[in-house]
Amino acid sequence: MEHFADRILEAVRAKRTPLVVGLDPRLDQLPKPLFERISASSDPLSASAQAFEDFSKGVIEAIADCAAAVKPQSAFFEMLGARGVEAFEKTCDFARSRGLLVIGDVKRGDIGSTAEAYASAHLRNSEFVEMENIVAPDAITINGFAGLDGIIPFADAAQEQGKGVFVWVRASNPSAAVLQDFADAQGKRFFELLAEQVALVACEPKRIGKCGLSNVGMVVGGTAAPQARSLRQKFPQIIFLVPGYGAQGAAAADCLQFCKDNGSGALVTASRSIIYAYDNPRYKEQFGDNWEKCIEQACQDMKAELAAAWANR
Repeated sequence: MEHFADRILEAVRAKRTPLVVGLDPRLDQLPKPLFERISASSDPLSASAQAFEDFSKGVIEAIADCAAAVKPQSAFFEMLGARGVEAFEKTCDFARSRGLLVIGDVKRGDIGSTAEAYASAHLRNSEFVEMENIVAPDAITINGFAGLDGIIPFADAAQEQGKGVFVWVRASNPSAAVLQDFADAQGKRFFELLAEQVALVACEPKRIGKCGLSNVGMVVGGTAAPQARSLRQKFPQIIFLVPGYGAQGAAAADCLQFCKDNGSGALVTASRSIIYAYDNPRYKEQFGDNWEKCIEQACQDMKAELAAAWANR
């Protein structure tokens, strides 16, 4: 299989945007017709899982032409148990059928055989006959708190499968700074130390694609302290997955600082500001109850904002 970094870079070039749409379905925010279907069902659990699947597929249809990838958040599906996991798998398959790369936002992390098992569960395509139609995501997010022992098993599994891994290095939430910006006696912050550890794995020659980028990337929030953006210069072979746009307060220009001079090397993610655009008066006034059209327009608007911010950098 083609190297993940080469595939994601090609997707960015084909769609002319680094935009990745997060799929975070929430019961209390589903479009009214889907929510009402759950309320009327005698089996609300199954109905909820089906609604999550239908909603996610609707989002995918709406954004397929203007996003490079989708990032389904497994937690929202997992809360519905086995039926939710099945909906997650079907969502990933559908996204792939619409030509989108899939980054599974699973943030697993452990060491040794447990890390290997997590990696197999989320990165390796199953060898079981009963599961042969289930294809794992193109990449996943992981938690790097355990250090290299917790990163290498995932990186190796990704390498074998032609897939990618993004290690959570600097979060976008406000309280993250308490721990992740904590500095040692020499002034080095925790997230900088973690980034250096990730780079030891990511920058191994075997992990670099034809495009010069690694299949092991970093998650660094667009709302992070300015010092976090220095990681772009320090690690030119790293792809950064950048959350925080929109609902979390990061602007397009903030997120694009993680791009290289040629525009590559960063993926900018947005979830709530796009997938719940039908709750935004701006779009509701335009499209009424057509929730798919609201989402499509919000995606197009973000793509335009990113393009404008890049042109004016």
